[in-house]
Amino acid sequence: MNKVILMGRLTRDPDVRYTQRNSSQEQTCIARYTLAVDRRFKRDGEQSADFIGCVAFGRDAEFAEKYFRQGTKIAITGRIQTGSYTNRDGQKVYTTDVVIEEQEFAESKKAAGG
Repeated sequence: MNKVILMGRLTRDPDVRYTQRNSSQEQTCIARYTLAVDRRFKRDGEQSADFIGCVAFGRDAEFAEKYFRQGTKIAITGRIQTGSYTNRDGQKVYTTDVVIEEQEFAESKKAAGG
């Protein structure tokens, strides 16, 4: 089973792009964002976080584009997906992303200060 549940804050506004499917006129929305997820235990008295890349497709991506902003606290569920590509310098780059299945706000607008 490949299931991930995370809660954290967006490090910046989602990066949204539209891609064209095959030769049809239909476009698919893709939103990428990074979640800063606090670690449970402090090291040397300081809080630390993991920065986890997430990608949403279709309606979930459109929702992220419309409502998510830097600093928004959200909860997501999804699956981990790995991949690789060759960059412009000819080096192989490995990627790990969480593909979003569900996403929702984790605090009210009032609690977020806006």
